[in-house]
Amino acid sequence: MALPHPFRIPVADLLRRSGSSRALQLEAPVAGLAGPGAEIAADVPVALDLTLERVSEGIVVRGMVRAHWAAACSRCLAPVGGEIAVHVDELYEPHPLAGETYALEIDIIDLEPMIRDALLLEVPAKPLCRDDCAGLCPSCGIDRNVAGCECGTTELDPRWAALRSLDL
Repeated sequence: MALPHPFRIPVADLLRRSGSSRALQLEAPVAGLAGPGAEIAADVPVALDLTLERVSEGIVVRGMVRAHWAAACSRCLAPVGGEIAVHVDELYEPHPLAGETYALEIDIIDLEPMIRDALLLEVPAKPLCRDDCAGLCPSCGIDRNVAGCECGTTELDPRWAALRSLDL
């Protein structure tokens, strides 16, 4: 039987004996892993170092999921990237609880939903090239990490002028 995706893992051997386990090391890309600020490109492999273990409820998957992410700095738009390493400890069972466990399909587990959930929770929402990034000037657009500019930094909104005169 040909498996259509590398993350669909046959587990019939584990289901025969309670307490049996198997190590699994695998690298393959996952398409469409993009968070609000960064993404894991479709051609970048996700590395799995897992142990599959038969328990009375189904199959427990434990181990590490690793991937490289890339983005533009949220302040200066410079390219930035890093690695995500997430520990997973998930249960696959025949009758999964929505949002809590994953589906065990007769004798196959699909690791892709678990991988997506684990990595998307760890992808940075507002990636920075460095903690003290000065960003771009809102007036002229120059990168303030590279050079300064002569633009005024305090442009006051005239709609708030009446409130500035209050002494609080």
